[in-house]
Amino acid sequence: MSFINYASREINCKIVYYGPGLCGKTTNLQYIYQKTAPDAKGKMISLATETERTLFFDFLPLALGEIRGFKTRFHLYTVPGQVFYDASRKLILKGVDGVVFVADSQEERTDANCESLDNLRGNLQEQGYDLDKLPYVVQYNKRDLNNILSIEELRRDVNPTNVPEFEACATTGEGVFETLKAVAKLILMDLKKGR
Repeated sequence: MSFINYASREINCKIVYYGPGLCGKTTNLQYIYQKTAPDAKGKMISLATETERTLFFDFLPLALGEIRGFKTRFHLYTVPGQVFYDASRKLILKGVDGVVFVADSQEERTDANCESLDNLRGNLQEQGYDLDKLPYVVQYNKRDLNNILSIEELRRDVNPTNVPEFEACATTGEGVFETLKAVAKLILMDLKKGR
């Protein structure tokens, strides 16, 4: 559902970072924001209630080039992690062009990862999307901790369809830009096909 701004000759694409509470979605966006050149990004907006955090910013990656003479601007969003905020999650998914599912690698977060992935699929279906047909990647975050599952175990639980996957430590930035570049590339391939 990319939005084309003919006046500025930009194609605006929406990427949503989805996953369980405290898995590192916000940390991913904060790292990307800090490392992106000031002239290539908009302002970061944080919509926070007492218990919910949603972040948003847009940026214009110059290295990704143009499509039919249009620059591509990406709008990055996080969803609140808690299932309690399902209405917010659904709203943020409206018009999504690509999804990054951030899985928490810690063994005790297996159920939360699976529940969040099921919730993502259900929320997308309600809006007429099929996760298997969207540009979609999985990030295994918190790989720097001790009590983590193997990649094989994580893959079995949260990546049964074998989409592109990345190991990450969002606090240090390891794997953060690789994840973003992969989903952006999938979105651009979709756009070039004329989806």
